[in-house]
Amino acid sequence: MAQAFYFRPNGFSSATYDEVLKRLEDAGAGAPAGRLYHVAWETDGKIEVFDVWDSQESFDAFGETLVPIMAELGADPGQPSVSKVHNIIPG
Repeated sequence: MAQAFYFRPNGFSSATYDEVLKRLEDAGAGAPAGRLYHVAWETDGKIEVFDVWDSQESFDAFGETLVPIMAELGADPGQPSVSKVHNIIPG
C-alpha cells in the first residue's frame, strides 16, 4: 500500500537540498525504486518535502542512503508525518 511522507527538516536550506540531490545522484539514488512522487517547496527559507512511496520498505531502503548524506550536511530530517494514500489522480 502506498504511503505519503511529509517532512519539515531542520537546517534544510535550498542550497542544502540541492547538494543532497547532487549527492543522491552521485550515489545512484537520484530516482529511487519505489518513489512514486516527490515535491519540495520553500517556506520561510527552509525546504519542506512531500513524497509518495509504493511501500514503507522502499522508503526505508532509500533512507539508508539519504540519512547519512543529510547528516553529513548538518540537516536533520526529523520524523515525517506518514499516512496511507487513499487515492492518486495523475495530472
